[in-house]
Amino acid sequence: MKQRVSIILRLGTPIILAMLSQSLLNLVDAALVGPLGSDALAAVGSASYAIFVAMAVVAGLSSAVQSQVARRFGANQLSSCATPVNHGLLLAIIITLPFSVCLVLLAPWILQVFSQPELIHDSAVSYFQIRVMSLTAAAMCLSFRGYWNGTGQPSGFMRILMISHLFNAITSYCLIYGKFGLPEMGVEGAALGTFLSLYLAALLSLVSMMKTARNHGFLDFSFLKRLDFQQTGRLIKLAVPDSIQQVMFSFGFMMLFAIIARMGSNELAIAHVLMNISLLLILPGIGLGMAANTLVSQSLGAGKPEKAWRWGWDIFGVTVCILMLLSLPLLFTPELILSLFLHQDILVEQAKLPLQITGFSILLDAASLVFTQALLGAGANKTVLGIRMASQWLILLPLCWLVGPVLGMGLTAIWITQLLQRLFSSMAFVTVWQKRKWNRISV
Repeated sequence: MKQRVSIILRLGTPIILAMLSQSLLNLVDAALVGPLGSDALAAVGSASYAIFVAMAVVAGLSSAVQSQVARRFGANQLSSCATPVNHGLLLAIIITLPFSVCLVLLAPWILQVFSQPELIHDSAVSYFQIRVMSLTAAAMCLSFRGYWNGTGQPSGFMRILMISHLFNAITSYCLIYGKFGLPEMGVEGAALGTFLSLYLAALLSLVSMMKTARNHGFLDFSFLKRLDFQQTGRLIKLAVPDSIQQVMFSFGFMMLFAIIARMGSNELAIAHVLMNISLLLILPGIGLGMAANTLVSQSLGAGKPEKAWRWGWDIFGVTVCILMLLSLPLLFTPELILSLFLHQDILVEQAKLPLQITGFSILLDAASLVFTQALLGAGANKTVLGIRMASQWLILLPLCWLVGPVLGMGLTAIWITQLLQRLFSSMAFVTVWQKRKWNRISV
């Protein structure tokens, strides 16, 4: 068991660090434009959320490529284990280029949903239009990440991300404030710095893949000559349900905030803090879940479904231990954590119990975080879509609307509802995992 835990941590830790670094992109932009004033910060915040939704459209590429690469790697089909990356790159270009152009043209109307003053709206539109044109680079990076994670080498992608994020911070700062002879671009400078950093990450990934994965079939586009797109079709079949799930999650997130906004500004401010704490703390669970994707896929590729099943439960156990440690401060020192973000005693007191509930919710969410990715690795993407959609749109949002604006039961009731929704979701994923129908799916 000790050896299996070592394998899990060796694979999961670089993935977690990479995800943490990715979450810093928007935080870096927000921190750098902060001195420009609240209007600039509001523009970056609203545009960043719209970009988050746009990114969700192609997010399914990562898990789809990863599961196919890992399946081939586990079956010792090394000469073709990078071919899913080729199909991912093709889809990245075909889908994201026209999609990005459409979003650029529609940006004024898309950002209007946030109903800001004209100055903020104009800055948000400019920021969004620049950032969204990096969607192609982001989709390419998702495909590259699928290869590194699928072959059990996530540190290769993590190093590239670290370089690109450091470049982002330096370049954005120089462009925002006009340092070293560069133009002073303000909010647009932050967007351009991030745009350039994403294309740098894609370029570095391409160079790295050309050095290490050419003998694995990387950049072998011979299927274009034969007009054989069966593999591309299978990749789309895997990617679409996960992308739909992530898009709907993004919209659901927005709907939840809209519901809380009807309860008052204090509740909305508290919810913003609690959600950000929760999203940060579940990243280790998501990272270990992506490790489960690789190990389950490799085991199935090697024809060992029992081993794949065991990996799911082993990673679940490790995830519970880590999330338990992370949740302890939320349970026992909520005032200390909240005081870092909320500076009014009445808000801290109002947020105390919901934060403690968040601590319990994170633990209940462990099975959902791990088995979601494990099932994606097994190719059960439609099952994941069904469970996530039902738990969010049929349970969470209607009940939050009922206990919040309708019955006026307060923010604590909404957080209890989230706890129950996470419990339901985890129980559903555990049930599906135990039935083991996923081990007969071909990817």
